[in-house]
Amino acid sequence: MLIKKDLIIVGAGPAGLAAAIEAKKKGIDDVLVLERELNAGGILNQCIHDGFGLIRFKEALTGPEYAKRFIDEAKSLNIEIITNVMVQDISSDKVVTTISPSGIKTYKASAIILAMGCRERTRGAICIPGTRPAGVFTAGVAQNLVNLKNIMVGKRVVILGSGDIGLIMARRLTFEGAKVLAVVEKLPYSSGLQRNITQCLDDFGIPLLLSHTVIKIEGHERVKSVTIAKVDEQGNPIRGTSKKFECDTLILSVGLIPENELSLNAGVHIDDITGGARVDENLQTSVPGIFACGNVLQVHDLVDYVSAEGELAARTAVDYINGSIKNKSDITVIAGNGIRYVLPQSISPNKDITFSMRVTSPYKNKTIIFKDGNRQIKKKTFKALNPAEMVRIDLKAQDLNDVRNLEVFIDE
Repeated sequence: MLIKKDLIIVGAGPAGLAAAIEAKKKGIDDVLVLERELNAGGILNQCIHDGFGLIRFKEALTGPEYAKRFIDEAKSLNIEIITNVMVQDISSDKVVTTISPSGIKTYKASAIILAMGCRERTRGAICIPGTRPAGVFTAGVAQNLVNLKNIMVGKRVVILGSGDIGLIMARRLTFEGAKVLAVVEKLPYSSGLQRNITQCLDDFGIPLLLSHTVIKIEGHERVKSVTIAKVDEQGNPIRGTSKKFECDTLILSVGLIPENELSLNAGVHIDDITGGARVDENLQTSVPGIFACGNVLQVHDLVDYVSAEGELAARTAVDYINGSIKNKSDITVIAGNGIRYVLPQSISPNKDITFSMRVTSPYKNKTIIFKDGNRQIKKKTFKALNPAEMVRIDLKAQDLNDVRNLEVFIDE
């Protein structure tokens, strides 16, 4: 039996919950949220540190506290959230197939919002040489075991990668009595926020070794040591710089991958750089009526922006359901010098648009410029730019009058 729904949202994390609430407030009553975990909230449920909601609520909430505000509001609006259900397939004509303990169900949606989040890169993804003992965890798995299951992962720890989850776990494991010997980062700069470097490493005397990587793992049943080495500008280990750490645990915080297998099955075009869908200013993907938001679209630095993106996707999905999306987004947005990527990848003129982007490397006192051919549209100067921090710049509709192509770049 085909069950009809106005709007189906895949994922009940911060993006999906915010989208569901916004869609309901905009008049769509028939909203269904599908979540594979037992509880709504997504990754926030295991993030017991504070710092969430500083922009939205002007408070430093923990992850569960931030999620609860959205879950409570969703309940008060009688939004249907089904947990412990796996979406098996989404077709280009918006048919959604699910499987759960109650069986297989098939839905037909007027619009779909993709909010599945992302997953971590593993040891296999980065090919670290050595034996394959127990004691190698991704940062998110270690966080889940320690924070939700009260299982300590090790006593002497090395962390590879200085992403925010790795930095936060360095502090968390220290709180639990472990000795974090070092955080090792292959890049010449940290890939985490400065506040986390200060609060999670500097405050606890944990060394951050930049331009280093792990070149060997040793141990049979359990990790006994890892060997690191300095790397050159191409990321290759430099002979004669190796150093061995006697430890029982290696934590990997080496990047996140948007979970877009369902998007690919639906025929959504994926961006090679972000790993998320290519979208227009409505957050609509290449498949009409399918929208994307949150970390499945681009990996965010702050959850507040994840929620805001979910709300934008909901507003435009509502417009799609009501037949009021009329603009054709055929103006290409190009990431130029110093810009790793920029979203949206295509726009239509005469609309206010917030662009989000990341730079390729750290910069001081640089200007980001929007340009159409030889015509400068907008420029904004920053004292510091960091790849770990997402940059958001607003352009007004009048700025985009008669634009044919838009390039965003850093003025050298």
